[in-house]
Amino acid sequence: MPQDSMTRSDLVEELAARFGQLTHKDAEFAVKTILDAVGEALVKGHRIEIRGFGSFSVNHRPPRMGRNPRSGEAVAIPEKRVPHFKPGKALREAVDQRTQALDVQPSPAQRSAL
Repeated sequence: MPQDSMTRSDLVEELAARFGQLTHKDAEFAVKTILDAVGEALVKGHRIEIRGFGSFSVNHRPPRMGRNPRSGEAVAIPEKRVPHFKPGKALREAVDQRTQALDVQPSPAQRSAL
């Protein structure tokens, strides 16, 4: 049964399992270093492109007027900058193909009915 999400510690475990020469502590340091570098680059306004995976950038959201759902009163929402991820073509195609393959396989309940 696939997990709903992968946490940072799951990523560390996966890295340590794939590369036996890495200790758990080294894998943890590698994941932290990469994520920190991505975060720092975005804070500086840089764009990060990882070929075959995707790109990270910062989007600007202009100020706008919103509504308080409780009172219905108008609320000014200030401008903000938010991180944005755009998957690369290879990642989109891999996800599409692999999820289609999972959709084709019968569930345990369907297998027991066969």
